[in-house]
Amino acid sequence: METAYLIETVIKIVTILLVFSALAGIGTYFERKVLAFMQRRLGPMNVGPYGIAQVAADGIKLFTKEDIVPTNVVGPIFKIAPVITAATAFMAAAAIPFLPSFEIGGYVVNPIVSDINVGILYVLAVMAVGFYGPLLGGMASANKYALLSAARGAAVFISYEVITGLSLLAPLMMVGSFSLIDLNNFQIEGYWMVVYQPVAMVLFLIAGFAETGRTPFHLVANDHEIIDGFGTEYSGMRWGLFFIGEYANMFFYAFLISILFFGGFGDGSVLGAFALLGKVSFFFFFFLWTRAAWPDVRPDQLMWLCWKVLMPLAVINIVITGFVMMF
Repeated sequence: METAYLIETVIKIVTILLVFSALAGIGTYFERKVLAFMQRRLGPMNVGPYGIAQVAADGIKLFTKEDIVPTNVVGPIFKIAPVITAATAFMAAAAIPFLPSFEIGGYVVNPIVSDINVGILYVLAVMAVGFYGPLLGGMASANKYALLSAARGAAVFISYEVITGLSLLAPLMMVGSFSLIDLNNFQIEGYWMVVYQPVAMVLFLIAGFAETGRTPFHLVANDHEIIDGFGTEYSGMRWGLFFIGEYANMFFYAFLISILFFGGFGDGSVLGAFALLGKVSFFFFFFLWTRAAWPDVRPDQLMWLCWKVLMPLAVINIVITGFVMMF
């Protein structure tokens, strides 16, 4: 039995690595196409039918492009920073239930690497460690613009980690568990959590944009700047690891939002599994949609929003939830 469990766990880990690494590349294709459609452009069209082979072309380019380590960088830290970003993104997936349980030949498969009783805390903690990737990458680069980008990004990540944690306190008070499976099951008999906690959902969603470095909170490497922020000195697959980490985090946040506030996979039926994938697809699309529709905000506006608007709202929501549960 232990051998079967070990084999199952290894298969799950390899599947997550392969699927979400591929989805990071495919996600860029959909992002280009969505942005092009919203801006009345074509997007990728030359490589393969409707440009679909552009994903493979980009992958080949990243794996074969020369890995340049500039002079004067802090070598070991410069090299390990991209690995931190990608590794922490995939480590966070260990406690996320991607689908309901199903049976194969009498053997029950749970599509979660480990259903630990502090699942949501583990996911948020590991994803929070991921900010060391951009920070160390920018600090190790012999480039003052990369350093400024890293400092700016660290300020955003640290600030919005507070909002992420506070936004989840009220739902966790209602469920009484940190397990994402329990959070899913809580919504089976009643309403989706968004009905009980709409403010918490909005706060968590906004913090998700900051945590993943997406527009309108894309202050780590603003698109309108000439350089690529902390990643300016990176090339080849080292830059690709930053890229994979960002898109993997977008998918994992989409799963978290769907499970925490929108019923997850429900009662575990086939319909519930497809419903979860549909919700995740919508929220991934929402990340892309927002990039096409909103401009980036200034760093001072982002800090003002965090500490003077979102944090008081999160605390008030916790207090109100506590009073309601008492009575």
